[in-house]
Amino acid sequence: MPITARADQVRTCPSELSKAFRDTRSLSECLVAPLSEADATLQSMEDASPAKWHLAHPTWFWETFLLRDHLDGYTLYNEDWPFVFNSYYEAEGERIARFSRGMLSRPTLSQITDWREKVDAAMEPLFEREELALLIALGIAHEQQHQELMLTDIKHALFQNPLGSSMWEEPDGKTASHAEGWHSHPGGIARIGHQEAGFAFDNEGPVHRVLLEPFELNVRLVTNRQWSEFVADGGYETASLWLSDGWAWVREDAITAPSYWRGDKHFTHSGWQPRDPDAPVTHISYFEADAFAAWAGMRLPTEFEWEAIARGQEGECAAHDPCAGNQLDEAAPPSPQGSEGLFGDCWQFTRSGYLPYPRFQPAAGAVGEYNGKFMNGQFVLKGASCATVRGHSRASYRNFFYPHQRWQFTGLRLARDV
Repeated sequence: MPITARADQVRTCPSELSKAFRDTRSLSECLVAPLSEADATLQSMEDASPAKWHLAHPTWFWETFLLRDHLDGYTLYNEDWPFVFNSYYEAEGERIARFSRGMLSRPTLSQITDWREKVDAAMEPLFEREELALLIALGIAHEQQHQELMLTDIKHALFQNPLGSSMWEEPDGKTASHAEGWHSHPGGIARIGHQEAGFAFDNEGPVHRVLLEPFELNVRLVTNRQWSEFVADGGYETASLWLSDGWAWVREDAITAPSYWRGDKHFTHSGWQPRDPDAPVTHISYFEADAFAAWAGMRLPTEFEWEAIARGQEGECAAHDPCAGNQLDEAAPPSPQGSEGLFGDCWQFTRSGYLPYPRFQPAAGAVGEYNGKFMNGQFVLKGASCATVRGHSRASYRNFFYPHQRWQFTGLRLARDV
């Protein structure tokens, strides 16, 4: 299975595992509660999936890899549903094409909710089985990922509506910090990868060593104000700032600003709102992040540099405090606020390609398809976003996207050589 923790590193107390499971399942349903049946069926592009599908796919995961495989006598809720709610697991057989998920008017939202309730009840005996703790931890982390995707995908779908439809009426929060300065690192040998107790995905290991040259990482994420200066200075019109593929993307798609910008406003889960100039810029692509860094006379950090700074922050506390920042812990509009830490506002682009670490081996079987087969053509992002569930990320966490994608809460933090 695609996890690097040992059984004794993952909480195995049945009551704690059961509570984490129930809390995760409950949050998914809270997030979809403001949506109509029509809202929950929308698929605005192939990269996105309907909110209804994000409720169903993790349920398929629990039913397939836990109940079907480990609970004697369990029968599938509906034998036809694996075909429509499998995502990319080739070992699990044929499935509906990704771009067709928005055509699933049936099953209805209430039918999927009923399925979820049946699966949740059936899961209870499995929390007592210590040998399943790691797989259950994976399932929880997997559903948390889909909670973030549910939020970003429905935002993109509502954005298509010329009426500026909102999911929540509450406006975005205001900027939390105006921190300035640089994190300095002297360079040297750094140990990279998941090293603490607890769950981690397989792509976070094995632990290995890298050589770092002296560098600095900006304390603050790049802001909307800074990005407006980039736009005003002709950043989207200056070919010399862009990678070749990035410049082709800008020209072909007529890109002139981050996603969701219009004048001095931006589109949010609460509809169109005034854009806070001091809040972190977000919904940018790798191409845009790299071009901005070139314009600023700096560069993007490597994933190893970013992780080395995150570990350097640990001291007496973990690099990531699950109670800090502004990550998602309830059904409320996610909004980057500019917290002082490295986590919790925007996923931050690095210039590192998403590749396997030395000695990486994907696990056998379907769950081994979780990360390894995507290790080509994408870039690593670090940290977490305002739509990431609290406690989900960590210093070693590796998110990854293709260089043109920007519907996630993606931003950047500048680095420079010393």
